[in-house]
Amino acid sequence: MAVLAGALVIAPPLAFAQERTAVRKGFDPASAKGKTILLLRPTVRVGAQSTGGMFEPNGEWTDQSRKNIDVALNKIQDRIGNRIVVAPEAFGAEARLAEEYAALFASISQSVIAYQFFPGNRLPTKKRDNKADVFDWSLGAGVADLPGARNADYALFIYNKDAYGSTGRKLLQMVALLGPGVTVKSGEHAGYAGLVDLKTGDVLWLNADGAMGGDVRTAEGADKRVGQLLEGLPGSRLEPSATTVAAAKP
Repeated sequence: MAVLAGALVIAPPLAFAQERTAVRKGFDPASAKGKTILLLRPTVRVGAQSTGGMFEPNGEWTDQSRKNIDVALNKIQDRIGNRIVVAPEAFGAEARLAEEYAALFASISQSVIAYQFFPGNRLPTKKRDNKADVFDWSLGAGVADLPGARNADYALFIYNKDAYGSTGRKLLQMVALLGPGVTVKSGEHAGYAGLVDLKTGDVLWLNADGAMGGDVRTAEGADKRVGQLLEGLPGSRLEPSATTVAAAKP
């Protein structure tokens, strides 16, 4: 109990992300119908959350979750109006380039959540008349060099991270309930999906959720997770939820 109390004192405050969807100013989602989308290898990280909140990767969970997500993506393609092509397997410099852009996409997605989706943190360059309706993030024109990019119109990036609360973390959460004004979250389930223009690198659409459902370690959970990630994908028949969409004004 003393260890838990100590961790509670030093535990940093946690931000709870809300599901949001954004569309780039001037981009008509209907124009994506029938276009070719290059599906990049999803970034999948699965592990445990320690008592102190640190992420502890689990190779077995990650491998199983990656397989489940790949199967779920194959199954959902029948409900997508776009032509989805899987990026070819890359080696050497091309593999490193793909990994770098996957990491860049994750970083930009986190920045969008932190500095645009939450009103109190909005950057001055992302405002217009005090409104967060200037969604103009980009990965840069270098995406045109990604393997398979020459044969597609857009790239689809997917990032998924699950940290399941350890026993110690769950006990810490229970202790926190006894202290006024102290909040401890057990577990982290974040996912981002983004559509990127392969000619310009502009992020045309982003669906981000810091509290996703579905246990990706199971086939059923992965189906649910992929459905949430691709909800509202431009040009598809996966309709977005009216209560979670924040589209940029044209």
